[in-house]
Amino acid sequence: MAIVVITLLFGACKYDFILPEEIPDPNDPNTDEVKFSEQVLPIFTNNNNCTACHDTGGQIPDLTAGNAYNAINNTRYLNSVNPEQSRIYTVAHPDTDGHKQKKYTATQAAVILTWIKQGAKNN
Repeated sequence: MAIVVITLLFGACKYDFILPEEIPDPNDPNTDEVKFSEQVLPIFTNNNNCTACHDTGGQIPDLTAGNAYNAINNTRYLNSVNPEQSRIYTVAHPDTDGHKQKKYTATQAAVILTWIKQGAKNN
């Protein structure tokens, strides 16, 4: 009987913990450099997240893989003086009502803001 009880105590329960997303701090100067091609572009293109509407010939800006950087690299979408006011960040931000379709997750918004604060490089 003791063996059964010990077996049930140590072998019956299994927990798979779901860890929360780690949100980068855009104001931390020690944050690793955000790479456009590896971290920002997939926000737009994975699962047609943005490219379902923002594709070549569709809604501007064109956020397809070959055109996204050039399409958003202007003062209409990027504000280097006040990155928090950049349209590429604010329009689909999770806390805004400005975009009725898909929105960024909090992590995606932080990645985009960090990228802008780091100079919005085509890297």
